[in-house]
Amino acid sequence: MSIVYELLWFFNVVIILYFLFINGTYFFLIFASFFHIRKYKDIDKVFKMTGVYSTNLYKPVSIIAPAYNEEESIINSVNSLLNLKYANFEVVVVNDGSKDNTLQLLLDYYKLEKDKRHRPKYVDHKPIRGIYTSKRYPRLIVVDKENGRKADALNAGINIASKELFCAVDSDSILETDVIIKMLRVFMEDESTVAVGGVIRVANGCKFRIRQIVEVRIPKTFLGRIQAVEYLRAFLFGRVGWDYLNSLLIISGAFGVFDRKAVINAGGYLHDTVGEDMELVMRLHDYHVKNDIPYRVRFIAEPVCWTEVPEDRRTLSVQRNRWHRGLADTLYRYRHMFFNPKYGRIGFFAMPFFLFAELLSPVIELFGYIYVAISLWLGIINLQFAILFLIASVVLGMILSACAVLLEELTTKRYESVTDVIILVVYAFLENIGYRQLHAWWRLKGLIDYLKGNKEWGVMLRKGIGEDS
Repeated sequence: MSIVYELLWFFNVVIILYFLFINGTYFFLIFASFFHIRKYKDIDKVFKMTGVYSTNLYKPVSIIAPAYNEEESIINSVNSLLNLKYANFEVVVVNDGSKDNTLQLLLDYYKLEKDKRHRPKYVDHKPIRGIYTSKRYPRLIVVDKENGRKADALNAGINIASKELFCAVDSDSILETDVIIKMLRVFMEDESTVAVGGVIRVANGCKFRIRQIVEVRIPKTFLGRIQAVEYLRAFLFGRVGWDYLNSLLIISGAFGVFDRKAVINAGGYLHDTVGEDMELVMRLHDYHVKNDIPYRVRFIAEPVCWTEVPEDRRTLSVQRNRWHRGLADTLYRYRHMFFNPKYGRIGFFAMPFFLFAELLSPVIELFGYIYVAISLWLGIINLQFAILFLIASVVLGMILSACAVLLEELTTKRYESVTDVIILVVYAFLENIGYRQLHAWWRLKGLIDYLKGNKEWGVMLRKGIGEDS
């Protein structure tokens, strides 16, 4: 029996040290992010004084927007993309076998005609049924293809695109008009850059007019507000911090700019995964390291893409389950990079951290509660030790989330209402009581589903954003 006691004591100590290490790393990322964001805001002031981006002196961009059953919002979405502030760009809308009226609406509204020019196929995708262009809207190309899901549609868009860079964006997301200008600044700073991610913000609760943000507000529902805090934490100090360490592993599938040639050389988007965004970034790392090609994968906190988040528990659980399956799949595919000297900080720090702090965290967290409860019941630990665990696992999480909200207020200051900021701070604390444990359960189910071989995308119900207010 003493051996069992010793084992339980050992595991409890390991769990406490685990939470302290993880939260300590997150605190480091917060401080690094604060100074990193302030630095680039100063640089951005200099770039705003120049007119380089309003000319044809810099790289052209193809904006690729996959669309599936988007008849309710497709015209407004495409119009907003066509109105972005940049001199040299095109919009490639890929109708991924929609079963509704998406394609016909595009054909009628933009007076599109079939384009019979030959387009070379660099990366694989499902057959294309037609390519359409318009003399009235020369920047617009519409591709109609058989359904193959998002990654397949993006590959088709990459083949059809003619520009040096491409921006992958969800067709139902809303880009701020100057977002491309800000993203391309990174490519100017370093010509070896192959990919750049930008901030994704929660659109729920905000007011839009003609698909442009006119008032930034917080969502009205509990789950919406919790996700607003999550997105601030994930993007403002999570990915900014990893960019500071030159160890970024993921660029959100909702919004990112890539070097088209680099992506083609790496093989395009992978079809048989539900985490195609992270998988592509990892493959870019792998390809360039293996071929000894200088490269950078970057993230900046200034450009903003607004997206709708699910506000019902069922849809949110499906989304988080899929995200976790995608994370597990990608880390397993690139397991050869773990602790491999060739990959530097990516292999020795970033990937192990994502394995233990992200992928395995729901397992460790949920079983950690069980271990401490059993140990307390058996008298192996005292109440003070149990309280220490609670502080390490919950209170530190509250502080981290609150810091993310305050970091937003100290740097970007997008929320105009002080009341909204105070509410988000409150929800930063509420997130860790109940929701955090539920979220861990969703991710644990995602890990189990991955081990079962589940690669289903899942149904995402959306109410729609971007309507006139």
